[in-house]
Amino acid sequence: MNILKTGIFLSAFAVLASCSSDKNEIKDNAKPIEVKLSNSATTDALGYAGASGKLVAKNSVNVSTRMMGYITSLRADVGDFVSAGQGLVSINNTDIQAKGGQANAQIAQAQANFNIAQKDFQRFQNLYNNQSASQKELDDMRARYEMAKANLDGAKMMKNEVNSQYRYTNITAPISGVITAKYANQGDLANPGMPILTIESSGNLQAQVLVSEQDITLIKSGMPVKVLMKSTNNEVTGTVDEISRSATNTGGQYLVKINVPQSRDYLPGMFVNVVFPFKRSGSVNQDFQESVTVPKSALVENGQLTGIYTVSSANTAMLRWIKTGKTLGDQVEILSGLNSKEPYIVSANGKLFNGAKVQVK
Repeated sequence: MNILKTGIFLSAFAVLASCSSDKNEIKDNAKPIEVKLSNSATTDALGYAGASGKLVAKNSVNVSTRMMGYITSLRADVGDFVSAGQGLVSINNTDIQAKGGQANAQIAQAQANFNIAQKDFQRFQNLYNNQSASQKELDDMRARYEMAKANLDGAKMMKNEVNSQYRYTNITAPISGVITAKYANQGDLANPGMPILTIESSGNLQAQVLVSEQDITLIKSGMPVKVLMKSTNNEVTGTVDEISRSATNTGGQYLVKINVPQSRDYLPGMFVNVVFPFKRSGSVNQDFQESVTVPKSALVENGQLTGIYTVSSANTAMLRWIKTGKTLGDQVEILSGLNSKEPYIVSANGKLFNGAKVQVK
C-alpha cells in the first residue's frame, strides 16, 4: 500500500515538474518587448526659486448695503456680465419712505416759521431805523430769525440723509465684470455690511502666490517671471505687480501678485506655478547642483509610489522606485533613485512589467 502511494506521489511530482519546465520554457522563449531608451537630462530651471498659487481677478468687489431690509428684487445670477451703474438689487424701503415723509413735513413747517421770522425781522429793522423800535426788540427778532433759519437748514439736511439712504435700497454695479458669487436671493433679509454679490472684472487676472522669507527680498516690482498654467500646461511670461512686505496675516509667507497675459482660457481660481529668475541663495542652497529631470510620460504610478523602468544587464525591464520633486512643464525633477545621464525606458511596444525581456530599438 505504501509502495502504491509513493508511486502516485512520484508521478504527480513528475507531472508538476514537467508543467513548470514548460512554463519556464515559454517565458524564456517569449518575444522581447521593443523599448526606446533615453538618458536623464539636467537643468538649472528647477533650481530657481518657485512658488505655487492661483489666478485671481485684479479688481474684485463685494456688493453690499448699509440698510437692513428684505430683498424685493435681485437681477443678477452667477456668470452674468454686468456694466458699471447697472441696477442689481432692490431692498424694501417702506421705512425710508416714512422717514422721507416726516422730513418733508418738517421742511414745510420750518419753511413757514422761517418766512414769518424773516418778515418780522425785516419789519422791526424798518421800525428800528425810524426809531420806532428798541435795540432789544430788534435783537429778539434777529435771534428768532436765525433760529428759524437754523431749523430750516436742519430739516433740509435730514431730507438729504434720507435721500442718501435711498441709494442703499437700490444698489448698482460699482464696476463692470462678471458675477462670480451670489450670497442671497429675493426675499432674504439683507443686513448692513453683509455681501450680497461678488463682481470680478473680466479680463484682468493676476497670479497670486506666497513666497518664503529667503526669496522675498530678491523680488522686485516689474520683474519678469515664468508662469505655468496647470490647466493648459502652457507657460507664459508675467510681470511682478504687487509685493507684500508683511507676513503677519499669511502664515509667515509673503504675498506677491503677478500680471499675466489675458486669455479666454484663463479663469479666476486656476492653479499656477511661478518661477522667479534667480537661484536661491544663502546656506539653504549654497551648494547648488543641477536637477535631474525626466518627462512625465516615463513615470509609473502605483498608489502613492512613483517609479521608472530601466534596463538590467540581463536585458530585462527593471522597475525602480524614485522620489520626485518639482514639476516644470512636462519635466519632473528626480530627487533620488536615478542618476544623471542614466538611461531609462521612455516608450515600449508592449506592456512592461518587472523582469520582462526587452530589446532596445
